[in-house]
Amino acid sequence: MTSSNGVVLEARKITKQFGGLTAVNEVDLVIRKGTIASLIGPNGAGKTTFFNMVSGFYRPTSGQMIFQGKETNGLRPNRITGLGIGRTFQNIRLFANMSALENVLVGMHCRLTTGWVGALLRPPAVVQEEARARRRALELLAYVGLEGQGDTIAKNLPYGLQRRLEIARALATDPQLLLLDEPTAGMNPQETVDAMALIKRLRDELGITILLIEHDMKVVMGISEQITVLDYGTKIAEGTPEQVRANPRVIEAYLGKGVAYALADTGGAGVYGTP
Repeated sequence: MTSSNGVVLEARKITKQFGGLTAVNEVDLVIRKGTIASLIGPNGAGKTTFFNMVSGFYRPTSGQMIFQGKETNGLRPNRITGLGIGRTFQNIRLFANMSALENVLVGMHCRLTTGWVGALLRPPAVVQEEARARRRALELLAYVGLEGQGDTIAKNLPYGLQRRLEIARALATDPQLLLLDEPTAGMNPQETVDAMALIKRLRDELGITILLIEHDMKVVMGISEQITVLDYGTKIAEGTPEQVRANPRVIEAYLGKGVAYALADTGGAGVYGTP
């Protein structure tokens, strides 16, 4: 369930410091249910650090991270996954020598009730749960475009299909919020178009709220309803694609001050492929 005002994720003055380095500096962010939102910024802006705090890999130095009305600061990643946050990674982290089906079943583990005693004795309830999990895993593989690939070893799949398998494994955790870290990185143009269509389907058909990090501005502007921009760990802009791409501070962060000043009077014309 979401909070009473429809907010799925809220960051309140979230800060992360590593020694003397402030990677994320007092960032506020609100993601509402059913939104496709993007977190963008130059390399080193703090985007993945922010993702790591949402998913429990890092604990914030200060501030609050709130998911569906519950503060998650200090919770371990498995607990946060259990609450309903799934994610993929910038660098694919599949179990390379396991099959596609096995990778998805691993993602489903947090939703299964069988303990080690049941796994050892295998009573009928355990056998039935395993059969249901296998059917669901095959459904998820088909949903992301991997029908018939269940027995294929993950490392033998083409790169684009490995990306899809990672999404299927994240879906197996039954997320309410899905974090996608550069989901189209390394893809060719057709794979990118297909990935954009899949992301939209996840929201439209499954009702999953999406927050993604992405460097391809065509992807960001093509599917996002809300964009938040970080630069050196600080939020410098937020709004619709139209608002963000015309923002001089965003133009400056990506293209430099000279270009920003030249484009300021034109509302950002010519930036990110705008006319």
